[in-house]
Amino acid sequence: MHTPMRKILGMGAGFALAGFWFVSTAQAGSFNVVPFEFDPGKTHLVSAQWARGVGCPPTGTTALIDDPSTPFVFDPIPTPYDDPACAIGDPQDKLVEGLLLVKTGPTPNFAAAVADLKGLKGTVLTELGYDIRKIAAPPDDRGSHCGAGAPRFNVVIGGVLYFLGCNSPPPTVTTLGTGWLRLQWGPCPTPLQAFDSTTFALVDLCTIPGGVDAIAIVFDEGQDASGGPDQFGAAVLDNINVNGSLVGRGPAGGR
Repeated sequence: MHTPMRKILGMGAGFALAGFWFVSTAQAGSFNVVPFEFDPGKTHLVSAQWARGVGCPPTGTTALIDDPSTPFVFDPIPTPYDDPACAIGDPQDKLVEGLLLVKTGPTPNFAAAVADLKGLKGTVLTELGYDIRKIAAPPDDRGSHCGAGAPRFNVVIGGVLYFLGCNSPPPTVTTLGTGWLRLQWGPCPTPLQAFDSTTFALVDLCTIPGGVDAIAIVFDEGQDASGGPDQFGAAVLDNINVNGSLVGRGPAGGR
């Protein structure tokens, strides 16, 4: 059964701005990243899931053939492999999980791949971020889609929805690895900027009093030009960051 929600914002500003209110029931002090598909029209064109082996590897090994001249004699040599973008990651992610978000077809389709960040109600927000599977920073379009509207954080504080996209407003810190980017907004008092969904004004969330009502990651830009230059309709994320705590795996209890 999906998380209760109500639509609070429609399309606008040249990209999809479908906003959702998510009610979180987990205990404060920790959080889970729970993916699901918002697809009221039953189009079956969106997908959200944690998948093994697609995340950012902080430390790991590859098995290389010791003698390339005899490729059918497999005597593997364990070789260290990691990505410097995620040198610090979720220590409990033992299976190199990644969060796969996909929207097939056109952006105007009213559907989204969503990840609900459960267990954060009342948390005073100071920092947000995630790792995204790309080989260069935007505007380079290779790898995951990284647009102004998706993948984006939807943050509700005091009943007001604020949103920040992958490349708008720009991250405070960008760390480039081999095949990943680590994006970070904040931490306070460094401005944690986001757009007010009611005015579209850019505001500093560090100055908004009170804790969050809910946080979600929304991916609703598809494979058409309205989604931006890297119109692949897909993104792989990892190490979802809230206030410096990183979650790089699916919830133990499933959805």
